[in-house]
Amino acid sequence: MDNLESRVALECKEAFAELQTDIQELTNDMDGVKIPFLEYRTYTMRVMFPGIEEHPVLKELDSPANVEKALRLFSLLLHNKMFLLTFIHTLEAQRSFSMRDRGNVASLLMAALQGRMEYATMVLKQLLADLIEKNLENRNHPKLLLRRTESVAEKMLTNWFTFLLHRFLKECAGEPLFMLYCAIKQQMEKGPIDSITGEARYSLSEDKLIRQQIDYKTLILNCVNPDNENSPEIPVKVLNCDTITQVKEKILDACYKNMPYSQRPRAVDMDLEWRQGRMARVVLQDEDITTKIENDWKRLNTLMHYQVSDRCVVALVPKQTSSYNIPPSASISRTSISRYDSSFRYTGSPDSLRSRAPMITPDLESGVKVWHLVKNHEHGDQKEGDRGSKMVSEIYLTRLLATKGTLQKFVDDLFETLFSTVHRGSALPLAIKYMFDFLDEQADKHGIHDQDVRHTWKSNCLPLRFWVNVIKNPQFVFDIHKSSITDACLSVVAQTFMDSCSTSEHRLGKDSPSNKLLYAKDIPNYKSWVERYYADINRLPAISDQDMNAYLAEQARLHSTEFNMLSALNEIYSYVSKYSEEITMALEQDEQAKKQRLAYKVEQLISAMSLES
Repeated sequence: MDNLESRVALECKEAFAELQTDIQELTNDMDGVKIPFLEYRTYTMRVMFPGIEEHPVLKELDSPANVEKALRLFSLLLHNKMFLLTFIHTLEAQRSFSMRDRGNVASLLMAALQGRMEYATMVLKQLLADLIEKNLENRNHPKLLLRRTESVAEKMLTNWFTFLLHRFLKECAGEPLFMLYCAIKQQMEKGPIDSITGEARYSLSEDKLIRQQIDYKTLILNCVNPDNENSPEIPVKVLNCDTITQVKEKILDACYKNMPYSQRPRAVDMDLEWRQGRMARVVLQDEDITTKIENDWKRLNTLMHYQVSDRCVVALVPKQTSSYNIPPSASISRTSISRYDSSFRYTGSPDSLRSRAPMITPDLESGVKVWHLVKNHEHGDQKEGDRGSKMVSEIYLTRLLATKGTLQKFVDDLFETLFSTVHRGSALPLAIKYMFDFLDEQADKHGIHDQDVRHTWKSNCLPLRFWVNVIKNPQFVFDIHKSSITDACLSVVAQTFMDSCSTSEHRLGKDSPSNKLLYAKDIPNYKSWVERYYADINRLPAISDQDMNAYLAEQARLHSTEFNMLSALNEIYSYVSKYSEEITMALEQDEQAKKQRLAYKVEQLISAMSLES
């Protein structure tokens, strides 16, 4: 790897110089561009309930008056620490209470308690203390604590940081994360990306690397300004091997770079017109009557297929449902040409043409396979081939190294921001210092003086539970689109971030995965940053409970109306009704709960909820 790195240094230098120019353009472009941060509610929802767009906690609860009254009783119960802890521990003791349920209950509780952050924090600390005790009693390795989300407490901790680090993301960490995302996207799009397999010439991930030589050229297309045809055309960099959809996406990126992704037109709703002279307008598509089919393989149309050349004029227009036309330069059979007049404009109506030249769609029954740059089976053969998937030929490793070299500055900038206690004059978020001190107190209480264990608890608590999630999923923080190749590269960065927080030595050999080899030389340096960061936090003055509670009260006040509390309570109640016997029994067996007649109150709640209005 070292020999390779020195041999590829030149290629890195060239690629880096090239990227610097691009990044210079990018940073110039980004001057004055507002980073498209998501609002607090959308951001927290994406972390708490990933993949669920229309969640009940965002809507008013539509229920009879008795249910609302009963839910207000339930709210009082949830604000009883004795009840809430028993409720959570009882759920966790049930075999049918799945990992998914644990995450769901943790997120619903945090949504319901958003307006009472001091109380939520007190409960979270107690749950973590119980988890640590249980972990040590079961003689589990203490380093495994908080490693996986196997308890309600662990997911609550992720959500707690999500609530309390939002401001830090907006003011500080968001910028280097957004720059890294942009640099990866920019670098990936400078080379071919296969639109079917998601593989690319430039990649940090070996799994997503095109393992063939693809010849391509960079073209500049002059795009008519979609908002004003009379203003100057917008130059857009594309590749002649791009599919038409890829070209549309690059044009949308260039024309709407200052607009959040969700507010832009979508590529599927737009047609790409190639304008030749004043009258001839040709709609280019991924598939049309000119699409080439050989044997069982159908190849998506690219700019090269249509013979679009440098500096051609194109326009994005709202999609016409029935435009099947043929460009003058594509290779077309004589029979199809006869349907057009000599200037290649329609001789019949679009409908008459459509009936004769249907759009080619993937015909799964006839076994036609679609491809773009690489036929999938060839790639498979190569991967499973006799060289074995670990042995990537040198040329491809050099590409991984070159891509890594070009993105290095952006990875460093992000890691440096996340592993630093001083940020452009703003202090370390209180939540981090407070939680790290709590973990140290727990270690003291249990007589754990092994620095590795303390270090690992902190790494599992913040970098693993929160930051890795955000690095892998910048779309939780920004209004952007993350493609599969960008996702693969971000996963390599996230893995490197996690390795930097580990105290164990990574023994690397020729069989180690390429992403570990790729950053092997950088990790010792990153590890020293992490150690310094934890030591710096340790030296900061402790935060008094009074100061922390004032801060938590302020956060709760700012965001108390983000979620509908009754809807969240109604969702949590479904677990009360499912496990009512077990919950009641647990409350009857506890002396403190008996004194407070909590089991009776749960029975009251259940009958109030089941009353017919």
